[in-house]
Amino acid sequence: MNKIKVGHVLNSIGGVDVSLRLILENLNVKTYDNFVIHGYKDTSKIYLDGDKKKVKDYKIPILRDISIINDIRSIVYTVKIFKLEKPDIVHAHSAKGGLIARIASIFYKVTILHTPQAYSYLSTSNSFKRWMILSIEKFLKNINSVLVASSNSELERGLQEVGYKKNKTELFSNSIHPIRNLENDVKYSVSWPDDYICTVGRPSYQKNIEMMIEVIKELRNDMPSIHLVLMGVGEYYPNLDKVERLIKEYNLENNITLVKWIERQEIFKIISKSKLYISTARYEGLPYSIIESLALSKACVVTDCDGNRDLVIDGYNGYIIKNNDIVEMSKKIHLLYTNENLRSEMEQSSKELFQKGYNLQENIGLIEEIYQKYARI
Repeated sequence: MNKIKVGHVLNSIGGVDVSLRLILENLNVKTYDNFVIHGYKDTSKIYLDGDKKKVKDYKIPILRDISIINDIRSIVYTVKIFKLEKPDIVHAHSAKGGLIARIASIFYKVTILHTPQAYSYLSTSNSFKRWMILSIEKFLKNINSVLVASSNSELERGLQEVGYKKNKTELFSNSIHPIRNLENDVKYSVSWPDDYICTVGRPSYQKNIEMMIEVIKELRNDMPSIHLVLMGVGEYYPNLDKVERLIKEYNLENNITLVKWIERQEIFKIISKSKLYISTARYEGLPYSIIESLALSKACVVTDCDGNRDLVIDGYNGYIIKNNDIVEMSKKIHLLYTNENLRSEMEQSSKELFQKGYNLQENIGLIEEIYQKYARI
């Protein structure tokens, strides 16, 4: 039996990069042969398959943001690579990966499985820009495209707003392996107190870190020693200057620690030692940092957005807060931080939710079934 050849197209950063690597490292190597098309500068780390062998990769000028010249060049290169590799199926990750792969499929006919990992039209508050990006997505859905949503929220958005037909959609929730055998010591130089809350999120419109700083300012009124460890600063951070100005303006230098991008195992250790996990995101696909928090048995206080609401059940394993409701989020963090019995109950609930829905050992077969369903073999 011939292997199914799967091409992957993406700008490989953040959660999109994590998702691809987890898929590549867990697909059955006897059934699937993979190659990756990604950006020149997005990652220097090689891709590995389930046998720890290098996956073939091609670098093209694909960027996260819109760049007409680079996008056209990326499409041309992708067409050439498709014709050379002759994939049976293509999995496009992220909005930009979806754009490049689907237009390229006009010139090399192949089904494109598109996983947005949060639709890009959600990334702006400008109504015209949002309409324009959504219109592009509505057009692209008709080009050899099947939506492979990373969460139920993303699936519903694809059906209701982008306009996919139900028979052109699939669901493969982002998943990870259970997190075990963590070493006690954090390699990163720890400069924060033993009792802290944490989050992972680059300073950007999506993550709305400004709201988080307002929450810490509010919390400090009743909890002077409250401390937030904010990880993920340093890879893509368009709002970093604004965040740093707010921290200084509110005199929160002793209450917030910014941690540059570090290895996932180190992030796990920091999350595991925290009191709880928080998120103020405006939108998500299905955030790995919260999945990891569930796997590490952490209660969570998060904003009500796609992805977050899939992973946190209000009053069960944490709390869901309306976007920019600073006072309510502060109250819920204070409650969980100080009520050990309640926090313990929610921590157990988080672990149970992870085991039921987001364990990659159980879920990898779902993406394999999707690949088999749409492959040309």
